[in-house]
Amino acid sequence: MNCDAMGLLDRITFRKQGAEPPEALDLTERGEIRIVWPGGQEVVVPALDMRDACPCAGCVEEGTGRKLLDRATLPAGVRVKGIEPVGNYAVKFQWSDGHDTGIYSWSYLRDVAPPRS
Repeated sequence: MNCDAMGLLDRITFRKQGAEPPEALDLTERGEIRIVWPGGQEVVVPALDMRDACPCAGCVEEGTGRKLLDRATLPAGVRVKGIEPVGNYAVKFQWSDGHDTGIYSWSYLRDVAPPRS
């Protein structure tokens, strides 16, 4: 998927279900993840930080929530290669290190990149 052509949220529609989705979610020119929450609060998250926050079972122990991923093992230049919607409640990132199993729900994104008041 080409992340440059059009914003992800321009291609999908949402039904209210659980946490409210962001108004926009895309990449900056520097490869950071830009999230605009309802009301216009914008948060920019470095790709390395978002990759480090991956909630998948390979990165976080399911039973305890203990982090398994060691940030030191991630390439410093890790970047997002693609973003795809997961139903009406989340997104999934394809990472340059080959990882693509994390599902970032709107609620989880709010925890990782909360709107600033």
